[in-house]
Amino acid sequence: MDGVRARVVGAFGRNYLAQSGTGPAVACVARGKRSEVVCGDEVLLQPGDPALILQVLPRRNALWREDAWRSKVFAANLDLLLVVTASEPTPNLDLVGRALIAARAEGIDTLLLLNKCELPGAAALRARLRPLEGGGQALLELSARQHPARALESLRPWLERRTCMLIGASGVGKSTLANALVPGLQAQTQELSEALDAGRHTTTSTRLWNLPGLPEGSALLDSPGFQAFGLHHLSVTQLQHALPELASRIGQCRFQNCSHRQEPGCVVRDAVQAGEIDPERYALYLRVLGELLAPPH
Repeated sequence: MDGVRARVVGAFGRNYLAQSGTGPAVACVARGKRSEVVCGDEVLLQPGDPALILQVLPRRNALWREDAWRSKVFAANLDLLLVVTASEPTPNLDLVGRALIAARAEGIDTLLLLNKCELPGAAALRARLRPLEGGGQALLELSARQHPARALESLRPWLERRTCMLIGASGVGKSTLANALVPGLQAQTQELSEALDAGRHTTTSTRLWNLPGLPEGSALLDSPGFQAFGLHHLSVTQLQHALPELASRIGQCRFQNCSHRQEPGCVVRDAVQAGEIDPERYALYLRVLGELLAPPH
């Protein structure tokens, strides 16, 4: 199919921005009433005012968000997911765990950020995160509000020439970090939304920003906060491979198709009882597994 190859750098309801090469982003729309185009997609454009998205090219990966009604792709072609947590407000390690599962299942690298590391409660949270580090999860501690320059310097090697995204529960400092990485980000997002007349028609918008001061190809995908990652598209096997503690033990149980719930001869449950697998991580696995196996509503 003929068309100009471009990257979607903004998604505002049914309005999009796409960029080809180093030129300015252009407004574009998708064919049909239902659009599956998301920020980060590589597409073919038919020039016009607005341009027409002819085709979405195959994705390297995608992340899903979930609400009470359905799962929906919201970002594509990421290199790194930055998962932010903090000791205040009360840590949401379920969201952290699900974010890491979603990324690992899609082959997206992850970096866990312990923000507000100066707070007294940081030590207790650090202890709860230690099992993740033991499983190979990279962790950085920072204080985005008190020491923004130091935070950016420690993040820089991770961000160079990669498309990254920040995820975190409300209040952990995700917006502070995003604004430090892209100064004036929130104001720019609002300005674009108003220019596209999208603000009144959609509750979600995503935007891909080039990271100032970093090499070409370094970008941050900014998306509104949400409460749940979409994991319902995963198979049980994909879930098990997305948890390093389980992945390293696949094939060692008595039964090849062991669900690691109550089967005899299960090395995963033995490892939990022996203290080799963190009980919180095992409980997360059981929750997600139960959701995958539950009959459709």
